[in-house]
Amino acid sequence: MPPPDPKRILIIRPSALGDICRSAPILAALKQRYPDAKIDWMARDTFTQAIEHHPDLHQVIPFKRVELGKQCRHFRFGPLIKWLRTLRKNNYDMVLDCQGLARSGFFSRATGAKLRFGFKDSQELGWLFHNQRIDAPKELHTVDRMLALAKAAGADISNPNITLYAGQAELSEVVIEYPEPYAVLAPTSAWAAKCWPIERFTQLAQELTKNKAIERVIIVGGPGERLHCAPLLELAKDHPKITDRVGSTSIALLMAIIARSKLTVANDSAALHMAVGFNRPLVGLLGPTDPKKAAPFGRQQDMIQHIEPNDEFYFRDNRSAEMIQRITTAQVLTACNERLNS
Repeated sequence: MPPPDPKRILIIRPSALGDICRSAPILAALKQRYPDAKIDWMARDTFTQAIEHHPDLHQVIPFKRVELGKQCRHFRFGPLIKWLRTLRKNNYDMVLDCQGLARSGFFSRATGAKLRFGFKDSQELGWLFHNQRIDAPKELHTVDRMLALAKAAGADISNPNITLYAGQAELSEVVIEYPEPYAVLAPTSAWAAKCWPIERFTQLAQELTKNKAIERVIIVGGPGERLHCAPLLELAKDHPKITDRVGSTSIALLMAIIARSKLTVANDSAALHMAVGFNRPLVGLLGPTDPKKAAPFGRQQDMIQHIEPNDEFYFRDNRSAEMIQRITTAQVLTACNERLNS
């Protein structure tokens, strides 16, 4: 007699923001296979808005990484123990550790679930906490690698559903504030080597305002990224068609802005993966990002990247910034106009 279908499932994918956005296919695949199951998602508390409106989700389990980490560093383990007990009370039957680290593996084990799926080669010995160890080569695309866990859990992954969902309140706010067609520029990234020169983004913004298919260009980014965007934001001050929203949106509002965009131009960042999840026209600018592993899933044709024989995809080294600098403003503008005028 086959085992009963799981009633409670937990997906562990706390961060980063872009990785959460591109992990949505795992949730959709599991829900399709187990329609009666309640599926939760453990996400870092600052990133919960990225997934909270997905219709296949039961609830988000916020992981307060900063707060809990601070307490543990001061040898105050009470808050962590309390949180782990709450996690265990959910009585999960199945857990998928999509993060593949020691911490996420430990959380998987702490749930007490009978089925704990993880990568056979999880980093930091994280595989020790799994009892279903899946062989998914690291050469696979990040999304395909995570989908391998869903497949092992019984899901059909032949047609991944990558759709993201924005909140209705935020979508309504965007409709009211920006009713006209607009393009979104996301000129930042968590890693400097992934950033296309801000001077070229500034030139691009100025040229895009001349395209009659849009009425506005909206600049987006995080609160700590205004200094990086300084030349572009200086242009936006007095330009009637360029709007500065750097540091002034929540994740939920950022998603809604991208969801209604006529075009999104971004480095390898969360904004790029959001545009993919909302199926928006986009131009992705890639430097030291391995396209086989980390290009926006299913949208490789919308990427611009120039790879030379001796290139190494090591984005943590600023010396790799030369790769993204090979992309010219004229090349990006041509790609943008093609999509806007299509």
